[in-house]
Amino acid sequence: MQFLITAYDGKDDKALDRRLAARDSHLARGKTYSDLGNILKGGAIISDAGAMIGSALLVEFDSREEVDKWLEEDPYVAGNVWNEITVVQVKLAF
Repeated sequence: MQFLITAYDGKDDKALDRRLAARDSHLARGKTYSDLGNILKGGAIISDAGAMIGSALLVEFDSREEVDKWLEEDPYVAGNVWNEITVVQVKLAF
C-alpha cells in the first residue's frame, strides 16, 4: 500500500534548532528505508522564504499500522520536530 505523508514542523522559535539537531539521524534512517524500498520519494517542504518547514514523503508499507509504527520511531517525531502529520493512502500511477 502506498501513502502520502505530509508533516509540518512546529512554528515556535526553537523549531529549526530541533530539526537541525535530529536531521542527520532522520536522513540516515530515511536512507535505510529508501534502500529497503519503503520510502519512494521524500524531502523538505520549503516556505516561500526558502526555509524548511516540514516534510513530504511517498512511502510503501503493507498496512497503515506499519506506517504509524514507522513514524513513531522517526527522529523527527521523537525530537518533536513534526507537529502536524497527515497520512493518506494513494495509488501512484508513475
